[in-house]
Amino acid sequence: MTAPLMSLTWTDHVTGREGFLVVDRLVRGVSSGGLRMRDGCRLEEVTGLARGMTMKEALHYNPEGRYIPLGGAKGGIDCDPQDPGAYGLLVRYLRAMRPYIENFWTTGEDLGLTQDLVDRAAEEAGLVSSIQAVYPLLDDETAARQRLADAFALDVDGIGLDELVGGCGVAESVLAALDRAGVPYAGTRVAVQGLGTMGGATARFLAQAGLAVVAVADIKGTIANPEGLDVEALLAARDAYGTVDRSALRPADRELPGDAWLSAADAEVLVPAAVSYAIDTVNQREITARWIVEAANMPVLPEAEQLLAARGVIVLPDVVVNSGTNAWWWWTLFGDIGADADEAFAYTRRSMRALIDQMLARAEAEGMTPRAAAHAIVADRLPVIAERFGWYS
Repeated sequence: MTAPLMSLTWTDHVTGREGFLVVDRLVRGVSSGGLRMRDGCRLEEVTGLARGMTMKEALHYNPEGRYIPLGGAKGGIDCDPQDPGAYGLLVRYLRAMRPYIENFWTTGEDLGLTQDLVDRAAEEAGLVSSIQAVYPLLDDETAARQRLADAFALDVDGIGLDELVGGCGVAESVLAALDRAGVPYAGTRVAVQGLGTMGGATARFLAQAGLAVVAVADIKGTIANPEGLDVEALLAARDAYGTVDRSALRPADRELPGDAWLSAADAEVLVPAAVSYAIDTVNQREITARWIVEAANMPVLPEAEQLLAARGVIVLPDVVVNSGTNAWWWWTLFGDIGADADEAFAYTRRSMRALIDQMLARAEAEGMTPRAAAHAIVADRLPVIAERFGWYS
């Protein structure tokens, strides 16, 4: 693949902080990719995320579906989302990016930002919607927008459907890998880094499937229990940033240092669901798990992944594992599914399992890593998408 179609850096005139937009590709003149906010966000990071979005879109191409893949893009703002000035910075960024959002970049929540916050800031910035660039591609815009609004309004056991579908996809990725390896769910131990939207939902679905979530990590440290944590109690005790109120812990729950999740309670499955670059060439030595399932974007450095592969640790890549959230938006908007939680979960599980099975089967058949297999699948699909729908690069 070639260099990104467009890459820009914006400097806020009030704070001097920088924001970024990278459009990797356009398909039918439109691209898709969320907006993240974190202290230390850089253009290189956003560029990698935009390339990943191109891959995620291509991976979910279904010739029989109504949802037709878009190109990949990503936005980023270098600021701590808890900074008092973060919201004003977000509004100014969106105001500056308004021409791109109106015409060819659809965006939404990502690390550090919720969809509610993005929607509120987008309205203040004068935008109709953060995804308005896709509206001209819809058969019935009014019905499609209402369907998506109805889906976002759904609540499942106290958590919004939009917060759960991504974790449903991650959990199904774990279950598919266990099934292929013939490993039973009961007794399989899992450690999760990050109990925000993606990590929290993943922990919930894995616990419901019978796996033991033995460790979770947040900004305060790691909470561990070799017999399994009470996931629902932890979810109920977290704040808007995924930080758990320690008063909700049970007597047998232990508080450990932040990096302890890497080897806590001898977990067989690690789910990094927080920040990028969480696993590097140094701390990968602590990992004894059999699988790392990337719920976050780019949590394992490439050099670390090579070392892990040499030790037999299987990394299921983010471009497949966490692609369910983005796909659910479009399945709903384009009308492949309705505003129904059961339908959303069933469609997500079916789609994610098919992708994981295809990726792992190719990796095994051709002697490559799952990530290399995912890239090979994308390489097969991109020319088909380009020929059928138009490709701008």
